[in-house]
Amino acid sequence: MATRIAFQGEPGAYSHQACRDARPGMEALPCRTFEDVIEATLAGKADIAMLPVENSTYGRVADIHRLLPASGLHIVDEAFVRVHINLLAVPGTRLEQIRKAMSHTVLLGQCRTFLRSHGIEAVTGADTAGSAQIVAREGRPEVAALASELAGEIYGLDVLARHIEDQSNNTTRFLLMAREPDLRRRGDSGRMMTSFVFRVRNIPAALYKAMGGFATNGVNMTKLESYMVDGSFTATQFFADIEGHPDDRNVQLAMEELRYFTTMLEVLGVYPADPRRP
Repeated sequence: MATRIAFQGEPGAYSHQACRDARPGMEALPCRTFEDVIEATLAGKADIAMLPVENSTYGRVADIHRLLPASGLHIVDEAFVRVHINLLAVPGTRLEQIRKAMSHTVLLGQCRTFLRSHGIEAVTGADTAGSAQIVAREGRPEVAALASELAGEIYGLDVLARHIEDQSNNTTRFLLMAREPDLRRRGDSGRMMTSFVFRVRNIPAALYKAMGGFATNGVNMTKLESYMVDGSFTATQFFADIEGHPDDRNVQLAMEELRYFTTMLEVLGVYPADPRRP
């Protein structure tokens, strides 16, 4: 039974919140970088890696698509986590005392309306949980942090205002990765996802032809993203998510057609669709 889950960031980070939401019975292991999360899982220090891949407001997480294919890990689950932003301050502070709010620049940009309406100056911090840690350590009542409620719980801060983000649907998608693949059909709905990367052959309309198999076989492709490989403008790799299991006949036919037009095709994982998937 898996017991430890690794995430990038300080305790109280939104990735830590994702670990608690998706795997509440597991011990969360904070790591400095995404590479450290992967290494901790490969080395057996953690059983699962929790990695953010995209946000509904800001798009895909930088570098993560480059790391996934070479990680040596396999996607075994996904988790959609609502990003609720809260104003945290030292105990006993009133909202009208706050003059500055510290957080990661991305979160500051998501709370412009609230900060402006309360005359609060935005101050850039290294990250969300780290900002909460600084506010708790310095104990200045005029400085607050923008972070998760979990960060407030960990660092002993009061929540002065909850859910102050401008976008009411702000959500981050995480992938849970393990050392061994899990190809079982799982989940109450039976709805499965398959993720893979590929490179097309250097022939005219190769991508168009490669995608044709999914259309003719009725396979829904929910994501297709391209990114450069090794800094080359000519080597392009694609990351794709489809609905279905590799054992489904229509998925088999689509993947067979895809293989004909590719020089590389690697399945990264098969996993149940999160119930909150749009």
